[in-house]
Amino acid sequence: MRAIMERFKFYSLFIKIFIVMVVSIIAVAISASWTTVRMSEKLFMETFSITNSKVINQIKANFESFHYSIVTATNNTQLSGTIKTFLTEKNSDSLRMFRTYYNMTTQMKRIQSNVDPYQVGIKIMGENGRSYSTNTNNLLLTDNELRNHKLTLNTHAEPKRLMYQFFKESSTATSTKEAVIVASKSLMERTTGDIYGSLYFTIHEKAFQSFYSSMVSAGNDVAILNKEGLIVSSNRSELLGQKADDLLHDAKDIQEQGLDYKNVTFRDKDVIVLAEYLSSYDFYIVNLIDKKTALGQMVDTKMVALICSAIVIVALIVVFLISRKLTRSLTLLTRQMSKITERNFHNYITVTGSFEFQELGHAYNYMLDELNDYVDRLVQTQKEQRNAELAALQQQINPHFLYNTLTSVKFLVQQGSKEKAVHTIHALISLLQNALSNVSETITVTQELDNLKSYVFINHVRYGERIRVNFFIAPDTIDYHVPKLIIQPFIENAFFHAFNKKSEGYIHVLISQESGSLLCEVVDNGDGMESGGAELSLSNESKRQLFTGIGIKNVHDRIILLYGDEYGVTILSKVNEGTTIKIRLPLIKT
Repeated sequence: MRAIMERFKFYSLFIKIFIVMVVSIIAVAISASWTTVRMSEKLFMETFSITNSKVINQIKANFESFHYSIVTATNNTQLSGTIKTFLTEKNSDSLRMFRTYYNMTTQMKRIQSNVDPYQVGIKIMGENGRSYSTNTNNLLLTDNELRNHKLTLNTHAEPKRLMYQFFKESSTATSTKEAVIVASKSLMERTTGDIYGSLYFTIHEKAFQSFYSSMVSAGNDVAILNKEGLIVSSNRSELLGQKADDLLHDAKDIQEQGLDYKNVTFRDKDVIVLAEYLSSYDFYIVNLIDKKTALGQMVDTKMVALICSAIVIVALIVVFLISRKLTRSLTLLTRQMSKITERNFHNYITVTGSFEFQELGHAYNYMLDELNDYVDRLVQTQKEQRNAELAALQQQINPHFLYNTLTSVKFLVQQGSKEKAVHTIHALISLLQNALSNVSETITVTQELDNLKSYVFINHVRYGERIRVNFFIAPDTIDYHVPKLIIQPFIENAFFHAFNKKSEGYIHVLISQESGSLLCEVVDNGDGMESGGAELSLSNESKRQLFTGIGIKNVHDRIILLYGDEYGVTILSKVNEGTTIKIRLPLIKT
């Protein structure tokens, strides 16, 4: 797996270019196909809406033709004196009743002939209790039931209007065969306006569908809604008798806003809705076009997908061949350049390939020559600079320290403490030899410890022994080398700055190994500094530097110059608790 990943690394440019081209080609293909389909869909909807508007107008014409026949039959019924007599006269002798019934029957057959093409049944019912039906199968209600039914109540509520209503026998509610459209009209006296009877024209919903059944198809449905949102007729039998308030609202929007069509969701399907209002019926003709079905007939999605896939595959093959040829030489050059190890600027590459890549190879090799020369000069310059800096740091002996030490020796001699004066002079000589020796030297931990003890001895001679100094050195560290004067500045800082408030205390010097490094610590229990529990900045050092003038920050910079950024000085201090200095150095033996 690792070998495979390494191999892919050299072909990353080719892979990236190829992926970009793949994504681009697929995106273009999808975008073009989507745009084409959407444009076709928009054009289809506009064209289909125009075509179906004509279809709806034709359906409307069929309904108006039927309505005209009903109106004609209604007028003939209202104008017939024979029918009026049949529905208004009281009880009479049998002969007169027979004659009236015969004449009425003849008149009704003549009226029935006007609506025979539509399979319509006619029923009349008078206030005197008489009734007559031309088709007893259309309206399965007794006279008493019909008289108290909402069909009649609604009719008498608007006696001057020819009203179309939906009727479905409740006992057979699951059967669509009993669904009936009823056109009803109150029969009134012309002069007084008194209602003397009711006229009913009944047509089965199946027959009612004949007005539009020839104009529907798969995904292209028709529904007839009344003003209450009830579907009174539809070629989709499952919709018959259902409430569709949302569809009624859409139909009203189309009429009121003058829309050609409207895109809606009906019964979890995306449909195009066209609508026309039938004022004679107080119905809405609603045309439902299933977009998925209609567009599926117009656009062969599988064929479009197949063509797009073929184009994408061909394009990808061409892109693969071209991009592979373009990146091959660069891949070979990259593989050679990658063999150059870290900080190894002598691994020159072999110049091959086309003219452009040969020029690139020559330029790279020339760059290595210049880089090697620059690095050599830079290393030499830094080495000289570092030695100069170290020399300057180590030779900054403060004159006041010498003056005060010699003055102390003078007083010791005058007081007769010649032996102590001799020890003090020896300690000073040792310190001066250490400070003024070769700057490139390092000393062992043992030698550094001797120098520290000499410095502490001189300070005890000058200021007394109120500050005790203890040394804790791990035996396994005494042979390791450290830069000279690396610990002394911190003991000096503790002597003269850590005990301004406290009259006495201690300074511990600890040297040990930790995590592969040499750790030197200077710990005091003096006044401490405010640090918030965090390490103090090395720029916050005191300006008072009595012996060498090598401050805390200079020590830190010196260590970094010698050994790198992973080594250096850290400080942690708390007020009234003291200060801890940690000096981290590499483990060096010579």
